[in-house]
Amino acid sequence: MVERMKVSSGTVWEERVGYSRAVRAGDLVFVSGTTATDDQGNVVGRGDPEAQARFIIEKIKRALEAAGASLSDVVRTRVYVTNADDWEAVGRAHAAYFGETRPANTLVEVSRLVGPDYLVEIEADAVIGSGGARA
Repeated sequence: MVERMKVSSGTVWEERVGYSRAVRAGDLVFVSGTTATDDQGNVVGRGDPEAQARFIIEKIKRALEAAGASLSDVVRTRVYVTNADDWEAVGRAHAAYFGETRPANTLVEVSRLVGPDYLVEIEADAVIGSGGARA
């Protein structure tokens, strides 16, 4: 039986909606869709998709670390944007954190996210111990 570990960021939404910031099952870690929301519930980087993406990846990093993983263990990211024209700005942020790791990635435009000021949402999957592996 694979042990399951839930990581919480402590927001009221996790309990209210029924999700975890991240879930670790064995060596796999799945980080939920993450927005640019600070600990006080404020949107970070209003109008700036690159700033939002950077903030989001920092949040993902903290969730991974709480589950015993790191950004270098990320094998897949999914990026949701409200404007596909923002792909390059978001891509710069993604490359700044994942340029060496180069996980599989999908970027899609969606009609909207949970609030009008959110431009980007990112989720990540990681395999603990896979960081640094070369093909």
